[in-house]
Amino acid sequence: MPRIRPSGGYRELRSFQIATLIYDATYWFCERFVDPRSRTSDQMIQAARSGRQNIAEGSRASAASSQTELRLVNVARASLEELLLDCEDYLRHRRLPQWAPDSPRALEVRNVGRGLKDPSDLSDPTHPTDPPDQAATRIADDCRYARYARWLGHECPEIRANAIICLIHQANYLLDRQIEALERQFVEAGGYSEQLATARMAERAKQRQIQADRTDPTDPTDPVSPMSPLPRFDGVAHCQIGFQRWTTILGMHMLPRMQRNCKVVISKTSQSSDL
Repeated sequence: MPRIRPSGGYRELRSFQIATLIYDATYWFCERFVDPRSRTSDQMIQAARSGRQNIAEGSRASAASSQTELRLVNVARASLEELLLDCEDYLRHRRLPQWAPDSPRALEVRNVGRGLKDPSDLSDPTHPTDPPDQAATRIADDCRYARYARWLGHECPEIRANAIICLIHQANYLLDRQIEALERQFVEAGGYSEQLATARMAERAKQRQIQADRTDPTDPTDPVSPMSPLPRFDGVAHCQIGFQRWTTILGMHMLPRMQRNCKVVISKTSQSSDL
């Protein structure tokens, strides 16, 4: 039996791919330009990691709970927002310029992420969360990072921080659309519990139909079939057989009346036999 709700496939999500870029870039940025003993370095790395990991966890949890998936994707969105503020604070505290969203350098970074799916993604489409060769996923991640290497690997912290900010804006935009789609899907198709109950009712109806098809209503050997003829009346024993059969057919609410009728028939039969 197939699973009621598919799950996983997060490696194919563009939001997860960009979040991976953000996590790697943030780690190397803090390693190079932020004091590793400071609390800021740890918070920035953890925020970037949370943005990536919660997308994957929410995708996997979607098999059992739509609400859990929505909650985790929102956590990923909030974590990236926290990282965005940390990058802006880094530039502001060091009096470095922050690129405007429509500046030529910001547009140049944003245009790299536009287009179709990355053709270098070599993960197996039939098992997107468990690729047969882990090296293929690493190659795909390295190829995507190479597209942004001129900014993310730059020696100037201003360029690196601004490039990370551009990627965060892209990831946030994609996560907002993903959250909207999940909410719409939840409203239209219901949650996992509702889908599970629907599947159970459908299975029970199927089993009842199979049982009904196996029962032939015209079978004379069926003791509860209304089409089955009563045997020839012959005394008290046959009256009791007919009483049991039609009690089963008509239901227990007819029991008192049938008991009275059977007593009358039995008494008349006894009187005629005495004569």
